[in-house]
Amino acid sequence: MESSFSLLPLIAIFSVLFYALAVICAIREIMYSRTSQGSIAWLLSLFFIPMPTVPLYFIFAWKRLDDYIEVRDDISQIEADVLNRHTPYVDDTASNKWRVHTRVASVPFLENNQCDLLIDGPEMFASIIEGIRTAERHVLVQFFIIREDSIGLELADALIERAKAGLRVCLLYDDIGSRSLSTQYLTRLQDAGVRVSAFNKRHRLMRMLGPMRLNYRNHRKVVVTDSKHCWIGGHNIGEEYLGLSKEFGHWRDTHVKVTGPAALAATLSFSEDWQFATGKTLQLELPSTFSQTGGESVMVMPTGPADIQEDCAITFVESISRAKDRIWIVSPYFVPGIEVLTALYAAALRGVDVRILLPEKADHWLVWLASYAHADNLASHGIKVYRYLEGFLHEKVILIDEELAGIGTVNFDNRSFNINFEITLWFTGQNMIRKTEEMLQQDFKGARQTDRLELNNRRYAFRVLAQAARLFSPIL
Repeated sequence: MESSFSLLPLIAIFSVLFYALAVICAIREIMYSRTSQGSIAWLLSLFFIPMPTVPLYFIFAWKRLDDYIEVRDDISQIEADVLNRHTPYVDDTASNKWRVHTRVASVPFLENNQCDLLIDGPEMFASIIEGIRTAERHVLVQFFIIREDSIGLELADALIERAKAGLRVCLLYDDIGSRSLSTQYLTRLQDAGVRVSAFNKRHRLMRMLGPMRLNYRNHRKVVVTDSKHCWIGGHNIGEEYLGLSKEFGHWRDTHVKVTGPAALAATLSFSEDWQFATGKTLQLELPSTFSQTGGESVMVMPTGPADIQEDCAITFVESISRAKDRIWIVSPYFVPGIEVLTALYAAALRGVDVRILLPEKADHWLVWLASYAHADNLASHGIKVYRYLEGFLHEKVILIDEELAGIGTVNFDNRSFNINFEITLWFTGQNMIRKTEEMLQQDFKGARQTDRLELNNRRYAFRVLAQAARLFSPIL
């Protein structure tokens, strides 16, 4: 009994501490609120149950990335060089036509690129490994997930060979996505001269002077060689992405290889992430000119939580809102915000052919259930929703009329639009738009459309679970 009373002062101190932190969090939420619904939920939780809510708020809601903004504002020599070298290749026509995209991106649409659509893992991985092995000056590699399996080991071997040949080789990975990487894997790379860093290496989760970074993940997949070639798309590094997983089987994904001045923009994106992660500026030998490699106009658009506005959401909503004839969207995770849903409903009312292609298989059950709730609502209002049947669908593609195509790392969910660091390639050339259209037509052939009968026969228990999962949309 006496011991219980002796704990009371300690309990009181902790209670006061948590309520003080709750007040700080509440003030910040009021000052930097983006949506009233989400803020009210946080404020009520902070007031009534501060003890579990305060740490959750620091993880999921305390959006403070001033250190990344400082890196972006601190234009290094490589960034200045990149911006100067873009000038002769700017596509003024495309940049003026898509002004919102141009204002959001760090660089405008650039001409004189050759683009190769890489469909599925074997083609993508073979292209990247060949590109690394033939690099002459530098290799920059960035992935959300790197597995220590046969594919991850082959990547490591290629990077080590180039580093031993005297090239500057940098590998950047996300702490959460690649948390299974062993010390032995990383040490082997470093011992061979590869510069390796986790994205949050200098920004640990429990920093005393900043928020926990668990919720802000670098979801970008970027490979650059010699700043002449870049690879961007949906694949990570692992055997499942080559269709070798017994659970998922065929893995449907898309990457793009771009040769030309757009690779400089990819270099700029990587250099910002590298400087944030390591505190060091990349010193690279950049190409002074580019040969006439192709006629494609390409924009490289990095987006993320350090943006002053929700740049990613703004850009995709703008793209949807401009559509007159067609909107085809492919995403493995479809948990859109109200702004995207409103734009899609408005497009359907305009008579636009709106199609959403989603996976039939699930890899994240909560997201999958929430996706069903959103997709069923769209289908019940006349929007065409398809489920891919020939394996797991992981590509991230949007096609607008005959005017614009986007391929990259962005999923149609709040995490990609507002929380993760992402990157998208935008294309306005007819060749890439035609290739993207042909690719998606094949994907639709391997899918089934959700019809009225399926909606009516959906089990009530499933509907309840899906709608309950939908409530978690802001953090999925």
